[in-house]
Amino acid sequence: MSFFRIILATAFTALAGAAFAQGGPNDAQIAHIVVTANQVDIDAGKLAEKKGHSKDVKAFGKMMVTDHTGVNKQAVALVKKLHVKPEDNDTSKALKKEGQENLANLKKLKGAAFDKAYIDHEVDYHQQVLDAVDKVLIPNAKNEELKALIEKVRPAFVAHLEHAKQVQAGLK
Repeated sequence: MSFFRIILATAFTALAGAAFAQGGPNDAQIAHIVVTANQVDIDAGKLAEKKGHSKDVKAFGKMMVTDHTGVNKQAVALVKKLHVKPEDNDTSKALKKEGQENLANLKKLKGAAFDKAYIDHEVDYHQQVLDAVDKVLIPNAKNEELKALIEKVRPAFVAHLEHAKQVQAGLK
């Protein structure tokens, strides 16, 4: 397991535990976590579109940009409708920081090394996001529309995880 994958898993686990200890994130914090998590994957996907070596990695990156941009549009529209201002929090800050570190690491890589690092991160990232969705975001969302949006997009995260695993298997 790479250093970045360990950090990501540790960060999500610690933040999920902290969220439970404090009664969980509120809806404004959940909204910010959702938007941040999607933006992290959009940014990595854009880089994969440009730097990816295999056509599968490039295509996966493009799909991440398209799908996660769509989710963010839905999330932003919902928070505007609900008059909720997304609130920065420890989880969203950690996601953003880890995303920036991942991009910095990926920018140093080329060819097959880039593809492997990108897709390994995507597998781990989607698993960790799903864990956070199931253990923190859905259980703590008070607003039914926000909860419904997270539940609605959850299958896409599952599909992304499975697709990333398929691409990962093809790179070995």
